[in-house]
Amino acid sequence: MKKGLLVVFGLLMLASCQNEMKTGFIDNSELIKEYQKRKDIEASFKKKIEAFDKKVDSIGQAFQIEAQAFQQKAASMAQKDAQQQYQVLGQKQQMLQQQFQMEEQQIQKESQTQIDTLIKEIRTFVKEYGKKNGYTYILGSNEAGSVLYGEESKDLTKTILEELNKSYKKD
Repeated sequence: MKKGLLVVFGLLMLASCQNEMKTGFIDNSELIKEYQKRKDIEASFKKKIEAFDKKVDSIGQAFQIEAQAFQQKAASMAQKDAQQQYQVLGQKQQMLQQQFQMEEQQIQKESQTQIDTLIKEIRTFVKEYGKKNGYTYILGSNEAGSVLYGEESKDLTKTILEELNKSYKKD
């Protein structure tokens, strides 16, 4: 009976060795950094930020000219009238600053939303790639050190990046 159990145990061990787990890893930072869609999103937001900066500069210069013209005019105005005008200018400046801050926050929020969506898309792609290619695990390496070492032959970063970029170009 003991021999029979040993034979069965040995066969189970042999069978489990046959079902080798297929694993690989990707460099998360590299994958995201080199993904063309991320580069396109970044370029799009760079244009938005440049347009926003130009708008802020333009409005800021116009306000500066208005303030300088008022300062020259204020010398000849009654003190009470000058104070009221200073208050109006101060309120206008405050409103402009709030408007600019809200627009800047909106751009940041939109950017973060697109990046979050992009990361989810990449995760889904990697998951589907793993299923399609018979991987048991695909690990992600990053600065925190989730993969401290991996054989180069198990590094799927370039392969998945190429597939991601092909998929993006099709869209």
